[in-house]
Amino acid sequence: MRPEYANALDSRALIYLKLGEIDRAIADYDTALRLDPAKAHSLYGRGLAKRKVGDLAGAEADLAAATAQAPRVAEEYSTYGLRP
Repeated sequence: MRPEYANALDSRALIYLKLGEIDRAIADYDTALRLDPAKAHSLYGRGLAKRKVGDLAGAEADLAAATAQAPRVAEEYSTYGLRP
């Protein structure tokens, strides 16, 4: 894996999220967003992960920012079986 490739990090974070490895998911989403701050999928995924660890304010901020950038991001994430 290329550690500087935001899309790969986003994909791995999604897998971690689905596996329940929330801290690892957040770490990968954080790195993906440092590389590509406008990545709505990473913001949305991190929002879902933050919600799972009880960071409700952080979750809502990420989910709102993701939706502002890509209004259909929640719909796209629901195809992965993930919803807020």
